[in-house]
Amino acid sequence: MTYLGIDIGTSEIKAILTDDAQTILASSGVSLRVSSPHPGWSEQDPEHWWQSTLDVIAAIRSAQPVAFSGLRGIALSGQMHGATVLDGQDRVLRPAILWNDTRAFAECVELEALVPESRAITGNQAMPGFTAPKLLWLKKHEPELFRAIRKVLLPKDYVALRLTGDYVSDMSDASGTLWLDVARRDWSERMLAATGLGREHMPRLVEGSHAAARIRPSLCQQWGISHPVVLAGGAGDNAAAAVGLGVVEPGAGLLSLGTSGVLFAGSDGFAPNPGQGVHAFCHCLPERWHQMSVILSAASSLSWVAKLTQSNDVGELASLAENVEARTAPIFLPYLSGERTPHNDANARGVFFGLSTGHGRAELAYSVMEGVAFAMADGNEALRSAGTHLRQASFVGGGSRSRFWAQLCANASGLEVLRHDHGVAGGTMGAARLAQMAVTGLPPSQVCTRPPVQETVAPQAPGVLQERLARYRRLYPLLRAEMAMAAPGS
Repeated sequence: MTYLGIDIGTSEIKAILTDDAQTILASSGVSLRVSSPHPGWSEQDPEHWWQSTLDVIAAIRSAQPVAFSGLRGIALSGQMHGATVLDGQDRVLRPAILWNDTRAFAECVELEALVPESRAITGNQAMPGFTAPKLLWLKKHEPELFRAIRKVLLPKDYVALRLTGDYVSDMSDASGTLWLDVARRDWSERMLAATGLGREHMPRLVEGSHAAARIRPSLCQQWGISHPVVLAGGAGDNAAAAVGLGVVEPGAGLLSLGTSGVLFAGSDGFAPNPGQGVHAFCHCLPERWHQMSVILSAASSLSWVAKLTQSNDVGELASLAENVEARTAPIFLPYLSGERTPHNDANARGVFFGLSTGHGRAELAYSVMEGVAFAMADGNEALRSAGTHLRQASFVGGGSRSRFWAQLCANASGLEVLRHDHGVAGGTMGAARLAQMAVTGLPPSQVCTRPPVQETVAPQAPGVLQERLARYRRLYPLLRAEMAMAAPGS
């Protein structure tokens, strides 16, 4: 039997085909674009997710036709929080509002005033990237459209609808909506009512490793498959990456440098710390939870500098950074899209501090990579304040290709950073594993094993980096009021 893991990302749709031994038989990816029609807005057309999903499936089927014919299960992982709103005929009413969209910052204050116990219910501060404030924004600014809404789906769950005809989500992805009672693993009618919605607007909830629906027979026929194919519940992208790297037990950690940056800690219970901007979510496996610290611009910050300096290769730019002496580079605050942990500030913006005419693209690249590492160190401190003490974390995401970035993160955070052979495939591998569990009924202990560790990057002795981290932490409080005054509409 074979299994298909598909990741509905922000910058790319990726997929892998695996067998019962979890061997990757084929992989494919298609790039996506993000639209920003106004400052602070971030949107995508859900139809592009669907067409790109069909494209990656077609590529995998073409590469491995025999193995693909044995397909028994599919699972989706996906970018979290995105508001995909549908009418009564399942037509998309507007472009999806994405996780890094900051327009709904005022609605966060409004939502917490409407439900004073919201942090106890959801385990999280209301942040503009979450789904519920976006619906309050739509209710206020696009009222006719809001009245036409019959379903609200997350990005991967919209693709699941197109695959199966069913409205279904999993616990980990639903945790990022601010509509889930995270301890009870069920929709909160109080939170839904505060945004003018009810259970009828929500998808059915399942555990990520359980069978959720079946792929439409018409699609199976197109793919040359005569037997039923199961769709698993799936997962939010970070929970899927954790499953792909075997980060499923309490105390296990994951450090992801993708478009966003995440420090993920597994837990066997609900352990919120909303005051420090720590996310407390359900894991995609039954009776498991996790905590996350999240920054909004991680590897995307380096891509931005590459574009800014007209560098053709992000990897080459990262290599140039390795030869920069730290004390000669500017300090960078990586708040290009606002920030979550620990500041929860939609108005926060990126800053280069200490620029001079002697600085070139190598110094800018170093500063960006160091600034992201410092932000991850802040995230680790936020987790510590919640009582979570990680010793090591598996490295995943596009940034994990850089050994130098792993060392910066280790030095700044004090964590051992584990590099794996298939670290960059964590999300798709996690999805494939969820599909395998949904089909076979195997327990996580047999399926969610840790891949071989390629290298353990240990933190080096404190030095100039710790001095620069202290300066980095002093800058944001000094600039916060100025950032707020410079925000659009202020």
